[in-house]
Amino acid sequence: MGYGYGMGAGGWILMSLSAIALWALVVVAVVAVIRAVGRSERPPEVTGAPTATAERTLAERFARGDIDAEEYQRRLIVLRVGGS
Repeated sequence: MGYGYGMGAGGWILMSLSAIALWALVVVAVVAVIRAVGRSERPPEVTGAPTATAERTLAERFARGDIDAEEYQRRLIVLRVGGS
């Protein structure tokens, strides 16, 4: 009084491939979450970059002779202090 011969080779192969696919999806999901969390917790890498760029531009203008030393110093102080 048996109910047949079991799953057979096709059933075992399908079950094994399904289990492998499930675990692959779990691993991909965990890696995606870890990468997303790692990106959101990093501090900005270019802190103060606009001021540095502005100071570099100001120094280039001074080197070209577009502005004199007094104007350079005055604008540099404005950039660093943030006044107007």
